[in-house]
Amino acid sequence: MVRIVVGVIAGFFAWMIVWVGSEKVFSAIWPEEFGVHQRAFEEAVKNGGDLTVDTTLLLEHIVVGVIVSVMSGFLAALIAGENKRAPLFLGLLLLAMGLLVVVMSWPYVPIWYHVTFTALLMPMTMIGGKLKPTA
Repeated sequence: MVRIVVGVIAGFFAWMIVWVGSEKVFSAIWPEEFGVHQRAFEEAVKNGGDLTVDTTLLLEHIVVGVIVSVMSGFLAALIAGENKRAPLFLGLLLLAMGLLVVVMSWPYVPIWYHVTFTALLMPMTMIGGKLKPTA
């Protein structure tokens, strides 16, 4: 049980680190596209105001979210030594955090993005866990 808890915690922190890290890397690589939009989004959420969202950027976020969720599910399963419960609990934790972000960013992002991104967290985490073969 301790390994499952450690796996879930490690998977969650790995997800957060890779997600934030990828946003920083993309902002540095594409400062006029990704960076400008990312700063505008953060400013709108912080202070309110209007924001026009770039669909390409939202699709990039979905792709990165899928990749990061699969990776974190695999890590959780690897550390836990099993590939069912740790990815499940991690997926639930990511889903809870995702819903908090949805509430925070609801007026700034289209509903299709909220639904798609949030709906993919749990299954992609579970798929990542399934990539770890059972012993």
